Amino acid sequence: MTHVGSSAYAAAGVDIEAGDRAVQLMKSSVKRTERSEVIGGIGGFAGLFDASKIARYQHPVLATSTDGVGTKVAIAQAMDIHDTIGFDLMGMLVDDLVVTGAEPLWVTDYIACGKVVPERIAGIVKGIADACVVAGCSLLGGEVAEHPGLLGPDEYDVAGATTGVVEHDAMLGPDLVRPGDVAVAMASSGLHSNGYSLVRKVLLADAGWSLDRDVPELGRRLGEELLEPTKVYALDALALIEAHDVHAMSHITGGGLANNLARVLPAGVTVTIERSSWQPPAIFGLVQQVGGIAENDIEATLNQGVGMIALLPAEQADAAVALLNGRGVSSWICGHVEAAAEPAGEQGTVELVGAHG
Repeated sequence: MTHVGSSAYAAAGVDIEAGDRAVQLMKSSVKRTERSEVIGGIGGFAGLFDASKIARYQHPVLATSTDGVGTKVAIAQAMDIHDTIGFDLMGMLVDDLVVTGAEPLWVTDYIACGKVVPERIAGIVKGIADACVVAGCSLLGGEVAEHPGLLGPDEYDVAGATTGVVEHDAMLGPDLVRPGDVAVAMASSGLHSNGYSLVRKVLLADAGWSLDRDVPELGRRLGEELLEPTKVYALDALALIEAHDVHAMSHITGGGLANNLARVLPAGVTVTIERSSWQPPAIFGLVQQVGGIAENDIEATLNQGVGMIALLPAEQADAAVALLNGRGVSSWICGHVEAAAEPAGEQGTVELVGAHG
């Protein structure tokens, strides 16, 4: 059998040396995320995590989540800014995990690209590592795959997975939600990482706007707004869970507020959300206006300025808002839970009422 050397592999479009250089550049970023439980370092075949922490739980339940950034990567590529997209990946991963009550322990990532440009890959990983620090978890491992012919030289996609742990008796979920609970909203940092196929079609393709267009309503260039990193709530959400009797949490991602909130409701309840309790950031109204999109459609696609919702007893709501605001997470009471007039289906319902303030 003829051995295919690295020069032949390079001729096919795969640069092993560039991959090695990327690993060297990202080592310091990955090192910053290491929790005390991490064994070994970057470069092994698998990441190792000391599970004795989990063994100390009475009844540990492992939680896992996997996701990607989606078409927001097209904005990063067009603007040639790659060190913030990691927050979008991490937001989609750890904040889906934390709504169960689980503490994220580690993350692994996967970057597929048409050509390994070491500085670009290192920038992507730096963003993931920065977000890991914010979320309190380790970047335990990952993979960079070069796919010439499948992706263009400047194209890439980013995905990942996370694992966490929660005590069985501390899990959040629909079975804890009761009539009389209130909904506390946590502000999003913008579009987060959802609905970009719609946003790109409306603003870039159909309206023909450029990413360097100054948009007065936004107070900055369009590209800067579209690349705004996703807010990572993990440590703030865990602090809220530790301090208060949180019954359920919903991460508001693709599908909008009502659809995501309904996922954590038991049958027989309705959550009424008061639109008047907040004003969505300008980008949401801009997409709706320029695209001529009906309110129901925009609310079923974008987060409308709410990134996370917690359901908890009414008497704890003010203190919960104060805690979150004190941690720099803009929060407010946005609605309440009541018994459904006509219970139907396997989960509760959400009703958005009124107009935005």
